[in-house]
Amino acid sequence: MRFDQLLYNDRVLDALEDMNFQECTPIQEQAIPPALEGRDLIAVAQTGTGKTAAYLLPVIDILADGGYPDDAINCIVMAPTRELAQQIDQQMQGFAYFMPVSSVAIYGGTDGKTFEQQKRGLKMGADVVIATPGRLLAHMQMGYVDLSRVSFFILDEADRMLDMGFFDDIMQIVAKLPKDRQTLMFSATMPPKIKQLAKQILTDPVEVKIAISKPAEKIDQLVYRVAERNKAGLLRHMFRQTPPDRVIVFSSSKLKVKELTRELRRQKLDVAEMHSDLDQTTREKVMLDFRAGRVKVLIATDIVSRGIDIDDISMVVNYDVPRDAEDYVHRIGRTARAASEGRAVTFVGEREGIGLKRIEDLIEKEIPRGVLPDEFGPEPGAGRHNDTDRQRKDTKKASRRNDNSQRRRKPRQQQRPEQAKPVGVSTPEAAETTSEPKKKKRYFRGKRRTGNGKQGENAKPTGEN
Repeated sequence: MRFDQLLYNDRVLDALEDMNFQECTPIQEQAIPPALEGRDLIAVAQTGTGKTAAYLLPVIDILADGGYPDDAINCIVMAPTRELAQQIDQQMQGFAYFMPVSSVAIYGGTDGKTFEQQKRGLKMGADVVIATPGRLLAHMQMGYVDLSRVSFFILDEADRMLDMGFFDDIMQIVAKLPKDRQTLMFSATMPPKIKQLAKQILTDPVEVKIAISKPAEKIDQLVYRVAERNKAGLLRHMFRQTPPDRVIVFSSSKLKVKELTRELRRQKLDVAEMHSDLDQTTREKVMLDFRAGRVKVLIATDIVSRGIDIDDISMVVNYDVPRDAEDYVHRIGRTARAASEGRAVTFVGEREGIGLKRIEDLIEKEIPRGVLPDEFGPEPGAGRHNDTDRQRKDTKKASRRNDNSQRRRKPRQQQRPEQAKPVGVSTPEAAETTSEPKKKKRYFRGKRRTGNGKQGENAKPTGEN
């Protein structure tokens, strides 16, 4: 379906045409109509399917028609991270370029000058406020933020916000909103806590679900079972075979990100790192260089697994298996965006097999295995520790346990009848056996006898007169 079949404002359609937005994605096709009708909405779709446009476009279309106060906040968009807030703000500026619809982004990690700009925008009123929960609450606690006239409340990446512990912050903000607002909630997954939040803040919502927790079909997924010590070598080998261009490598820790960045720089690659130790100015420069193509490989933690909208990322490498299976979907969702194709490669170390199993259970698909080059040796678990050997050993152990349990169940008389104790004296032989007195064990007290046969000085007598 085309956007001109859903939206009414000509200036919005002109902006979409200039941005080469013509055909709707499935989530946009199903979410925009109920949003335009004023219905509350809960929409679930994987990352990279166009959720941002699915809620911004109907709000812009409605606000552009007028009738909303110029000196008030008319719409709040909540985002879990400042990177995602910036991304939404950039799309907002593009969509509303030809219209008198104002917006301001509110997020942390900024200097005093930026904070004052945010404060001024909130006091004067803005049509759309795009904010992280913590920073918006900080402004609210200073007493100059009025949310009593908000008409639209939007939660983007709601599951991520709850994972990051923003539930109480969200509820504090909701408490300041009018009851008759329209609420739109967008999420990549639908865990029980999202359902609980939806019951509390939505009224008779329309539900839209598009391929919950499933990667895009055009992502070519591959798994390498590789020893932890060989992961860096395998990554260098891959980049020697195919020079990287717009590749994101996800690692589980900041320390690994820093070490891997140094490794790849020694290979003369255009590499940059992205993690929470970097200040906001450095992060923005790194992302700008990555978008401009000056950085070919971005080594990052999960800080960029959501909210980075770059359409032509060629490959995502999971250097470490993510801790949560759902994070795998978000990571590889950075590629194959906007109906393009992409590739996702995952390195699975010796202790990461369980994580891979959880991922395959979630996406209901077995990911194809790649063949390691000979220089990296056998896969973890190969050779004498392979699955067949383990199964054989487990079978032998189980057999021995069964044999032992069977032996324990037999009566003692059946195992060794010749050693069975007589119950009573019924024969002369038994009487002779039982009537023989036992020798009393003697305990020596005192010093041992010396070599000449004399006792020690403190030895106690043994009964002689």
